[in-house]
Amino acid sequence: MAGQTDTLIAAILEDIDAGRLAPGQEIDEAALAARHSVSRTPIREAYIQLEASGLIRRLPRKGAVLFKPTLEEFLAIQEVHAQLEGQAAGLAARRISPVLREQLHSVVAACETHASQKGDADPDGYYQLNLRFHETVALGSANPFLVEMIKTNARKLMAYYRARYQYPGAIAQSALEHREIATLILSHDRDGAEAAMQAHVLFDQVTVMDLLAALG
Repeated sequence: MAGQTDTLIAAILEDIDAGRLAPGQEIDEAALAARHSVSRTPIREAYIQLEASGLIRRLPRKGAVLFKPTLEEFLAIQEVHAQLEGQAAGLAARRISPVLREQLHSVVAACETHASQKGDADPDGYYQLNLRFHETVALGSANPFLVEMIKTNARKLMAYYRARYQYPGAIAQSALEHREIATLILSHDRDGAEAAMQAHVLFDQVTVMDLLAALG
């Protein structure tokens, strides 16, 4: 049972990460059961664990839906997420390994190449580069508990961060900020890296309202 539950949780998280589940969208329980050849019991257990982490909400007689924040919830989660991402960048400035230093160089260069060659085109492709950038910084903190906390919080707002790159100029600005953050990390400027990452992750309230409206 535990193995089936873990498989289901991993499958739902993969759907969130890939953008196949949108905020407020109902999770198709029958399709989930058929795809993984499981009964409703491990699905219910998976839902309990995902609800405990804040990623889904179970509704009476309606199954489960992916978490969809209100404006107040978005701002509150984003505030915490910015602190976590900032802490990771600050720790990475002290701890990042030689291998991850090279990976950081590579992904920042890829972000810049995308911005210069494609402009505002292919926002989904750029978003994948953005995920690699943030993952590299998080891993550079050398704190696995912090990495997991960042992943959980990011998934609550992932669809909105993805949608942000649909706006003109957002990709170029993001690539510029990635270069700034990477430079601070690689020069071991802990305070600077932490502050720059927090500013990078935070959206102003008008932008948040635009994103909430864009995703219904």
